Amino acid sequence: MLLKLLGRYIGPYRWHLVAVVLVQIVASLASLALPTYNAKIIDQGVAQGDTNYIWRTGGLMLVIALAQVLAQIVAAYLGARTAMGIGRDVRASLFDTVLGYSSQEVNKFGAPSLITRNTNDVQQVQQLLLMTCIFILGAPITMAGAIVMALREDAGLAWLIVAAMVALGLGVGFIATRMSPLFAQNQTRIDTINRVLREQITGIRVIRAFVREDSERKRFNIANLDLTRLGIKIGTLFALLFPLVMLIMNVSTAGVWWFGGLRVDNGNIQVGQLTAFMTYLTQVLMSVMMATMMALLVPRAEICAGRIMDVLTTKSTVGPVDDPVGALPPGGLLRLDSVEFSYPGAEEPVLHDISLELTPGTTTAVIGATGSGKTTLVNLIPRLFDVTGGRITLNGTDIRQLDMDLLWSKVGLVPQKPYLFSGTVASNLRYGKPDATDEQLWEALRTAQAADFVEKMDGQLEAPISQGGTNVSGGQRQRLSIARALVKKPQVYVFDDAFSALDVATDARLRSALAKETGDSAVLIVAQRVSTIRNADQIIVLDAGRIVGRGTHSELLESCETYREIVDSQMTAQEAA
Repeated sequence: MLLKLLGRYIGPYRWHLVAVVLVQIVASLASLALPTYNAKIIDQGVAQGDTNYIWRTGGLMLVIALAQVLAQIVAAYLGARTAMGIGRDVRASLFDTVLGYSSQEVNKFGAPSLITRNTNDVQQVQQLLLMTCIFILGAPITMAGAIVMALREDAGLAWLIVAAMVALGLGVGFIATRMSPLFAQNQTRIDTINRVLREQITGIRVIRAFVREDSERKRFNIANLDLTRLGIKIGTLFALLFPLVMLIMNVSTAGVWWFGGLRVDNGNIQVGQLTAFMTYLTQVLMSVMMATMMALLVPRAEICAGRIMDVLTTKSTVGPVDDPVGALPPGGLLRLDSVEFSYPGAEEPVLHDISLELTPGTTTAVIGATGSGKTTLVNLIPRLFDVTGGRITLNGTDIRQLDMDLLWSKVGLVPQKPYLFSGTVASNLRYGKPDATDEQLWEALRTAQAADFVEKMDGQLEAPISQGGTNVSGGQRQRLSIARALVKKPQVYVFDDAFSALDVATDARLRSALAKETGDSAVLIVAQRVSTIRNADQIIVLDAGRIVGRGTHSELLESCETYREIVDSQMTAQEAA
C-alpha cells in the first residue's frame, strides 16, 4: 500500500528525488574519501615529518568535508520539500475524497478516524519520506563503498565486519518484528482517543446537564491509559534498540583495535590503515543501523498508508455519472416517483412507494411521528443518499444524472441540526453565494427574522461566529441557517424541522415573510408542529415510511386519522378548525 500511495503522488517530485540521490552519492563518496586521506596523513605526513604534506592533504580533506556538508544540506532541503509536498497533496486528496462521501461512507469510517488519517497517518508517511531522503538513501551507497574500502585497507579483518553486520541485523530485526503489530494497534487507539475526546467536547452541555463529568473522565482515562501502555511498550523496544546498537558497535571497535593492534605489531598493516579500517567499520555499522531503522519506520508507514488508501479507494455511493447533465431549463419542478430507500444492512426499507410533486410557487409540508422517515426523505432530495428504488427528478431530469454542483445550486437545504462555521455572520451567509452584497444579506436576515439580534451583535455582519455556532442560541442558529439558504435563492427550498427552536410568534412572522420571498420556488417543510404547516398548499402525512394522508389541513382533518391524532395531541378543537 505504501508503494501504491507514493506512486500516486511522487510524479511532480521525481526530479527532487533524482537530485537527492545524486547529492547523497556525493556525500557518500566524500565520507569514504576522508578516512583514506586521514590514514595517509598518519602514515606519510606524521611518520615522515612532512608538514607540507599534512597541510596539503588536510586542506583537501577540508574541501571534501565542506562538499559533504553542502550535499547533506541540499539533500535535507530537497527531502523536506518532497516529503512536505507529498503530505500536502495526500491531505488535499483525502479532504476532496471525504467531501464527496455520502453519510454512509462517513459513518463507515467515523469522523475521528478520518481526522486521524488526514493528520497522524499522513505525518507518519511524511516522516518516512524525510528520513529516507536525509539518511537512508545514502546508507546502501556508504555501506557498499565502506566495505570495499575497508577490504582495501586490510582484508584480514573482514570477518569482524561480517560478524558485526550479522549481529546488528539480527538484533534490530528481532526488535522490528515485535514493533510492527504494535504500530497497527497504536493508530487504532489514536482513533479511539480522538473519538472519545470529540464526543466529550461536542456533548459538553449534555455531560454537564446529566452530571456525567466523572463517568466521562473515567472513559477518557481508559482510552488514554490504553494508548499510554501501548506507547510504553513501543518506547521500551526503542529503548532496547539503541543500547543494543551501541553494544555491538563498541564490541566491534574493541575487536578491531585488539586484532588490528596485533596485525600492526606483526607489521601486516600500518597505524593509519587500522584507523581508516576502524572508520569504515563504523560507517558500515551506521549504514546497517539506518537500514534497520528503515525496518522500524516502514511497518508503521505501511499501516498508515493502508488506512489512507482505504479512504482514497472507497467510492461514494452517491457519485457523479460519467456524462452528467450540466444545464436545466427554467423552473423548479421536483417530482418523487415511487421512491423507496433502504439503509445498508436494514431488513426493511425506511421509505415505501413515496410519490409527490413539488411545484414552483407552492409549499408542501411533511409531518409524521418520530421515526416515520421524514428526515430520510429530505436527505434524498440533495442526494445526501441515493434512492434504492424509484427516482427523483428535477425539471424532468433524474437528479442522479445531474452534475452534482448543479443539483446543489438548485436546492437550498436547512438541516434539522443547523450548523454554522467559524468565521463571521457574513461569511456564513455567503456560504452558498460568495458574491452576495451586504444589502442582500440584510434582506435575507430580515426575512428570517434575524436582523434584530444581528444588529445588536458587536460588528453586526462582521460579528464573529464560533465553530458550530456555539456562541449564539439554538433559535438564532436556525434563523441564520434559514437566512443562508435565502441568500442562495435556490429553485427548491427544503426546511427540515428548521423552525423547531422558534417561539410561535417568531415562527408565524417568519413563515409569512418566507411566503413572499420564496414565491417563485418550490418549498418543502418538514415540521412537528401543526401550526407551522397548516397553511401549506399540500400536506403529506408519513407513518412508518408510507404516505397515509395527502391534502390540505382541512381535508386531512376529515380524511386522515393519523393526522387528526397529531392535531388532537397539539391543538384544541377550536384551534384545529
